[in-house]
Amino acid sequence: MARIRVVEITNFRGIKQMTWYPAAGINCLIGPGDSGKSSILDAIDLCLGARRSIQFTDADFHLLDVETPITIAVTLGELNDDLKNLDAYGMYVRGFNAGTGVIDDEPERDAETVLTVKLTVASDLEPTWTLVSERAEAQALMRNLSWSDRVRLAPTRIGAMADYHLGWRRGSVLNRISEERADTSAALAKAARDARAAFGDQAQGQLGETLGIVAATAKELGIPIGENIRAMLDAHSVSFSGGTISLHDEDGVPLRGLGIGSTRLLITGLQRKAAAQSSIILIDELEHGLEPHRIIRLLDSLGAKETPPPLQVFMTTHSPVALRELSGNQLFVTRASPARHEVRVVGIEDGIQSTIRLYPDAFLAPKVIVCEGASEVGLIRGLDQYRTANGSEAITAQGTALVDCGGGDADRPFKRAAALRALGYRVAVVRDDDKKPTAAVETAFIADGGTVVAWRDGRALEDELFLGLTDNGVGKLLDQAVELHGEELVNDHIKSVSQNAKDLNCIRTEALIEGITHESRVVLGKAARTKKAGWFKSVTWMENVARDIVGPDLANADADFRALINRIFAWSVDA
Repeated sequence: MARIRVVEITNFRGIKQMTWYPAAGINCLIGPGDSGKSSILDAIDLCLGARRSIQFTDADFHLLDVETPITIAVTLGELNDDLKNLDAYGMYVRGFNAGTGVIDDEPERDAETVLTVKLTVASDLEPTWTLVSERAEAQALMRNLSWSDRVRLAPTRIGAMADYHLGWRRGSVLNRISEERADTSAALAKAARDARAAFGDQAQGQLGETLGIVAATAKELGIPIGENIRAMLDAHSVSFSGGTISLHDEDGVPLRGLGIGSTRLLITGLQRKAAAQSSIILIDELEHGLEPHRIIRLLDSLGAKETPPPLQVFMTTHSPVALRELSGNQLFVTRASPARHEVRVVGIEDGIQSTIRLYPDAFLAPKVIVCEGASEVGLIRGLDQYRTANGSEAITAQGTALVDCGGGDADRPFKRAAALRALGYRVAVVRDDDKKPTAAVETAFIADGGTVVAWRDGRALEDELFLGLTDNGVGKLLDQAVELHGEELVNDHIKSVSQNAKDLNCIRTEALIEGITHESRVVLGKAARTKKAGWFKSVTWMENVARDIVGPDLANADADFRALINRIFAWSVDA
């Protein structure tokens, strides 16, 4: 069945202009709030939905500009023979080149046959649907899809009122599974008559006095209604409309009583069965009402892992679970700007897929700090907790996510950061300086708008802590290391890096007498980052250190180290 090849939107709600070439299968829209994700789904629904009329308001126009019409054009490919019928749609058949994205009224031999449906809303708020064709326009011809074709092409929308699809209503998924239809007219007419009669028999005993008064009054007034009048159900009150037949469980309980998540799962499964009739499905907030394991089941039901894809799905999500389950080629980031909206495929290049698996929340935030290792992540998280407890706004509230690159190659943070920058995210890198990245790589990242916060020349984070904090702060760092790893291991590390020139007791004595010397601080920094046995080399350990030691000591710490920390948090606050 038909698949959407191009979506073009102008002057609709928050979208001034947008052109998007969606994938044939899963199209999961992600991005910050108010970036137009739901509006894109609504635009597709309004353009292709089988509705005879829709109520628009001035608020549907971008910035209330009612002088510029709303236009939503959806180009459909993979057409069946009915839609390629030259007698019906010959004047409107066009060609689409997937390689160039060009739609041509005079298609080349290798172009796909497509139709473009366009919805236009002018200042009178009256919607008009037409097929797009320069040939037809030149001859002053205008037409839309036939109603039967519109019904077949209409997307299935799974939203807050998803239980609509659990009855045999017009446009419901149950009517798309097969051609079967129940003839309810005779049965319902008989049921209505029986209900009226049964109620009338009961009402005689319940409303006898009132009926007697009515009969006597009518007789007095000469109104010929007889003496044995009855109270019965009004014929017009016993009516049955769309949805008269609906699904019930084995105990006779209507399935519309299912929870939101179960309803969505069931309808998605049914839509899969109805794919031959209608293959386009719209789901806003995919995760609504679903636990993580059921989100995974829903995605499987939609064919997220299948080739070729059984359905073309347009959905939005804020669920990290959904991002982990999807390929980067199924994820699309929406970016808003005053002039135009962009929808960019995340892709799978440059290790981006591994970032999605490990840190999906980063793709759901507008700003990302890419950290060289777990220590930097823990430092920022712990300091953020300390600052928040003292009246500052949390960086998460400002839309900032953290990504851990896991150490190793000094260029690795920039590869992940550059991939995020290419998708329109605001990105900063926080790195050590004991291993320097390739100068050209870092320079290119900065030139592209990225920000870099590096510890001072040749230093790792542990060096900065032991060289930058006060004697009191350094003493507490030592105590924390001993508590985590024991005096013997900490002492061995100090002796090893100093070639037995210093030990734990020596440094503690220094602190009591004359203060910790610069030489001892350098030794402690090296000892704390002993390979594969670092004193604070985990997110949790460094988080606790930052919250309980670094944060309270920072006001009196080395001014240059404090400036680096302040720069990280100032970046998080900036728009």
